[in-house]
Amino acid sequence: MNFLSIQDIDSLDKWVKQALKIKKNPLKKKKLGKNKTLGMLFFNSSLRTRLSTQKAAMNLGMDVIVMNFNSEGWTLEFQDGAVMNQGSSEHIKEAAAVVSQYCDIIAIRAFAGLVDKEKDNAETVISGFMKYASVPVVNMESATGHPMQSLADAITMAEHKTKHRAKVVLTWAPHPRALPQAVPNSFVEMMQKQKDMDFVITHPEGYELNPEITKDSVIEYDQNKAFENADFIYAKNWSNYKEYGKITNSDPNWTVTAEKMALTNNAKFMHCLPVRRNVIVTDEVIDSENSVVIEQANNRTYSAQLVLQKILENGKK
Repeated sequence: MNFLSIQDIDSLDKWVKQALKIKKNPLKKKKLGKNKTLGMLFFNSSLRTRLSTQKAAMNLGMDVIVMNFNSEGWTLEFQDGAVMNQGSSEHIKEAAAVVSQYCDIIAIRAFAGLVDKEKDNAETVISGFMKYASVPVVNMESATGHPMQSLADAITMAEHKTKHRAKVVLTWAPHPRALPQAVPNSFVEMMQKQKDMDFVITHPEGYELNPEITKDSVIEYDQNKAFENADFIYAKNWSNYKEYGKITNSDPNWTVTAEKMALTNNAKFMHCLPVRRNVIVTDEVIDSENSVVIEQANNRTYSAQLVLQKILENGKK
């Protein structure tokens, strides 16, 4: 069993309920991971993902090995048949096979390069390990998805469930750097699995995400209109998908402010963190009692623990 995408979740409702059960007693299955090792490979920086996934593994009794490939590992070659007479020192064939001997599960974090859309969509790093590793692989954020984050988001929304049919808004916000589409992609895919919520994506024209992911999701280019009567506001920046990796809009009017939140139905404010204060969202909003960003970060442990638990239990069958 691998966990690569939100599509690997057969029933979101069941998974969320299981995660909430784990949250009430996180050490209940402390012996499940005894004598098992999680290998965490980071090709990019991390705070919440690294610490929460490591904590989740420890809650299950697993040993954890962490390696930062960009500063500690050999430069990997992913192309089959490559003549390795340039910068790459080791091929993924050997690297994945070797790591598989040391670990029972391999978790990988590798961002999009935002230069070559085709290469990013091919998920070069994750796909390479999937092809040559002999143990389960977990996605801790790849070029196109961040499924453990969106599972944590679903857990958080379940904890703040409204009595009425909730309206959830994913809003683009400005950012000084070009960011990947991974988080919004997985959030969209997660929302498409929600049966009792209305979902709207709002962003400037030209900032559409991959249409193969958004499918028939409602898109509203007027942010104020999208915010009306919303119960959850999820803010996130992403770079242009059509003009791949480019920043073609940095309009500060898209920053989430208290005035915009006043249009909502006393909505909860969500963000995956880290967040650029007073660029993505104002201090007044993120520091308000309606901000659940710290709760989201806490729930990252339980989304990761559920994934690891399912893989370990599947291995015992």
